[in-house]
Amino acid sequence: METVEKTSLIEALSSDGVVPERLVGIFVKQPIPGRVKTRLCPPLTPEEAARLYEVAMRECVARLVEAGITLVVFYSGEDAYFRRSFPDLPRLPQSTGDLGERMRLALTTLLATGCRSAALVGSDSPDLPVDQIEGALAALNSSDAVTVPADDGGYVLVGLSRPAPQLFRDIPWSTAGVLSATRRRGEEAGLRYREIGGWHDLDDLDSLRDLLARTPDSVTGRHIRRHLGHRL
Repeated sequence: METVEKTSLIEALSSDGVVPERLVGIFVKQPIPGRVKTRLCPPLTPEEAARLYEVAMRECVARLVEAGITLVVFYSGEDAYFRRSFPDLPRLPQSTGDLGERMRLALTTLLATGCRSAALVGSDSPDLPVDQIEGALAALNSSDAVTVPADDGGYVLVGLSRPAPQLFRDIPWSTAGVLSATRRRGEEAGLRYREIGGWHDLDDLDSLRDLLARTPDSVTGRHIRRHLGHRL
């Protein structure tokens, strides 16, 4: 399966077999009410939460593409939805398993193309500065692993210059202990591990208010102001 994905990904990334030196994958979900942004419900309705997720996801993808980053979409949901939404981008379904296993396999797939470094981001940080992504990728020139910490104890980006499965094992996903556990795994494995910058996830009402104050003219900020202001 991984061999098939590697082959199809190389073909999608390059017509001459030469893969870009740096690749970024983005984890996305089909925005089905009741399956995304559930921590915001209530006060948001499942439909409002799903629409917010879709807006943020599309903004994430558009900003990275506009910045010239070579992006690969790792999706969860129906292929037809993502084929319509991102027809010009390489797309692969996420694997099975917990979040750590899915991220490990996604990064393994990216690195298997022959690129020098690979990173993963999610769709919960629609205004993540591109310079932090670029900084993280640059750090991988002299590091094995890098993260961009999140203010909730996790991270908004993880990148590797070589496979490091240890970094994704026995991590308390979806808790405030993700980043500290990741640091420990890196130390235990003897990895050259760095943290670059820091940013914010969009996962509760306070984070919606913060984004609105921080980047009010972002696509997601405008959506929050116009359609969810009555919830804030």
